[in-house]
Amino acid sequence: MVSKSQTKLITSLQQKKYREQTGLFVAEGPKVIAELLNEGFVLQSLFSTDPPENVAKNHFQVTDAELKKISFLKTANTSVALFEIPKPKPLQDSGLIIALDAVRDPGNLGTIIRLCDWFGVQQLLCSEDTADCFNPKVVQATMGSLARVQVHYLSLSEFLSKTKLPIYGGFMDGKNVYSEKFPKDGVVILGNEANGVSEAIIQKITHRITIPRFGKTQKTESLNVATAAAILLSEFRRSIEK
Repeated sequence: MVSKSQTKLITSLQQKKYREQTGLFVAEGPKVIAELLNEGFVLQSLFSTDPPENVAKNHFQVTDAELKKISFLKTANTSVALFEIPKPKPLQDSGLIIALDAVRDPGNLGTIIRLCDWFGVQQLLCSEDTADCFNPKVVQATMGSLARVQVHYLSLSEFLSKTKLPIYGGFMDGKNVYSEKFPKDGVVILGNEANGVSEAIIQKITHRITIPRFGKTQKTESLNVATAAAILLSEFRRSIEK
């Protein structure tokens, strides 16, 4: 059974200010919950119609109707869990790093986190106006990859001013990503869905690259930011493996 206070708490966690106040976030579905548990995330409570094995502490058996009331999904899964937001680990100025400049869409952020996990990128930097990685929609879109990618929120301009790593950004007049040789260490900047990379961040970029268009009309203005991330990560990794 889900109490009124529990329902109120879970519902409030749709908003960032309550996630910050309580230090909790919501994850749904056995796969996502299991991934977080396996990586050591601290479970605060679990509500499920079909309880997973080996989880007894703070578990509440609920009906389908009760689960539907606390689920943020259009079609409720079998379980909803509350986890403690982990303390961020120290930022390492090395390796391949993805940096997001005001990426606002939760689905895009979740997909990019999943891509980082797939391509072995352990650190994702986010400007302070990028979507919150503990937003329920982001958590769901990561499909558990949030457990393995360190997401850091910071002043992107300040970090880029201090780093000694090469900084890559996508431009229409940049060098073709399919013919460039990329290093194993570097920062790849991805910009806002509507406005691209901000002028302040553009000034920090040391290497301009482009994903060329192959369509006959050449009228497509841009790629979805998550799609661009997939292509760039693939090319960086392919270059290293050559």
